[in-house]
Amino acid sequence: MIALDRRSVIAIAREVNAARTSAAAVMEETVERLTAYDAVQPQIWISRRSAEDLIAAARAIDARVAAGEELPLAGVPFAVKDNIDVAGLETTAACPAFAYRPGKSATVVDHLVAAGAICVGKTNLDQFATGLNGTRSPYGAPRNAYNLAYVSGGSSSGSSVAVAAGLVAFALGTDTAGSGRVPAAFQHLIGFKPSKGRWSNSGLVPACRTLDCITVFTGDTGDARLLDRVIASFDPADAYSKPLANRPLACKRIGVPRPEQRAWFGDAESEYLYGRALERLGGLAEVVEIDIAPLLEAAQLLYGGPWVAERAAALAGLLADNPGAIDPTVREVVEPGLGISAVELFNGIYRLAELKRHADTQWAEIDLLAFPTTGSTYRVAELLAAPVALNSALGFYTNFVNLLDMAAVAIPAGSRANGTGFGITLIGPADTDRALLDFADAYLAAANLPSPPPLDLEGKMQTVKLAVVGAHLKDMPLHWQLTSRDASFVGAFETAPTYRLYAMADSVPPKPALVHSEDGGPIALEVYELGVAEFGSFVAEVPAPLAIGTVTLADGSSVKGFVAEPRAVTGAEDITALGGWRAYIDRKG
Repeated sequence: MIALDRRSVIAIAREVNAARTSAAAVMEETVERLTAYDAVQPQIWISRRSAEDLIAAARAIDARVAAGEELPLAGVPFAVKDNIDVAGLETTAACPAFAYRPGKSATVVDHLVAAGAICVGKTNLDQFATGLNGTRSPYGAPRNAYNLAYVSGGSSSGSSVAVAAGLVAFALGTDTAGSGRVPAAFQHLIGFKPSKGRWSNSGLVPACRTLDCITVFTGDTGDARLLDRVIASFDPADAYSKPLANRPLACKRIGVPRPEQRAWFGDAESEYLYGRALERLGGLAEVVEIDIAPLLEAAQLLYGGPWVAERAAALAGLLADNPGAIDPTVREVVEPGLGISAVELFNGIYRLAELKRHADTQWAEIDLLAFPTTGSTYRVAELLAAPVALNSALGFYTNFVNLLDMAAVAIPAGSRANGTGFGITLIGPADTDRALLDFADAYLAAANLPSPPPLDLEGKMQTVKLAVVGAHLKDMPLHWQLTSRDASFVGAFETAPTYRLYAMADSVPPKPALVHSEDGGPIALEVYELGVAEFGSFVAEVPAPLAIGTVTLADGSSVKGFVAEPRAVTGAEDITALGGWRAYIDRKG
């Protein structure tokens, strides 16, 4: 298979403009990439231009360059979420019964094409942009490019995968509740969500017309900045477009949620990675813990309040004439909006105005927010089993942003052990878009994150890391229970200094008990990696009073590992001071 590495908007345009390569050559490679990745995830596309059409479009760009034009996006291949119009391709919004062929492209697409970019095709999405996970489409569920068992994020699912997999250099998405940010986080991308009205919505199928923003996924902030320069402008054809403005940010005080208001949904890795991000942010500015209750209340208005009526308004015709054409979960979310009264709506508007006044006031105390983009991620199977509850969890940190008229850029902040990305979102007042991108540069330079992990092209075996502290250590009597399950050695580590180790009484073979204790110390251990099934069979054999829980390591990360019930220490010897089980065995001789 052809190498599917990330692609740079700036680099492609520079090389084509300088005639060091041609747009035709770039497109020939793009066609090869598309064909190769079709074997992995054909469902990321709803429609695509033919190879012949793409090569012809590229040759037309080469002719423009040869004639002396300097095109900021010369020969750059891009994708468009299929709720944004592209002339010559159907717009479906992931609903075949809704499909139509637009007479012209959306304004943003026109800007991109005029600048020399070439649209490859239309990408899959959560139907009618209703969802944050990517599983709500009759065209299939695009999956995370780095672990095919996990969701891509939505609703801009296909667009995010197309960029992550290196098929295109950038892709347009949309964002009403977080759809341009959540997929970026899961796939190690930049998700730039402009201020409302900064980019024209002409040619966009509305989800919530007063809140919708067209967005972009890129591999780096430089590409996002260039695309903003090409696209951002006032469009008199869009009633919600506004004159272009660029508001500065001091970036000296960063607001973050109070610890008790942070929601991780059981995901210790996300909690750890956010802690690391806060350490890096603290080196750039003062980190200030704020009360986010008003922001969370605003977020509830989107799906738990009258703004559901705006989604229903966008689908009123289809809900009346052909409700069966709508995805069942999407219909479950949207249909209640038909019953919301004008009184409820106005009361919601009044409350939102109060919450916005509070949010606007906070900018006198802080310059920007730095929130987790999401608190967790999920497998596709998990989302299909609990489609509403888990989707709501994905929007915990995102749903308020457009309601309160804020700008946002989602940026990478680490990788989970399963390969999926964790990200943070920088959020500022309206029109601080470019200032947020500048601060994103500073953060990413300080974070010095490693490159994203390899793409998952075949479906990774799902694994679990397991910490062992006693009889399962290498060369100890129960180590065979790991080797017989093909466990691989990850490394030797220590726990955080919050554990005590006991040599249990009358245990055969001798075994220790690891107990969490604030007055404990660091305990030596080994970490192994097992397949999920093998891990399950291992856990089934763990005898009481031992158990498998979560163990925190010295660097603050956590893994599964041996813990003990309180009765394990009855008659046991406290050997914490020895620092580990091997030292105890050596002492016994």
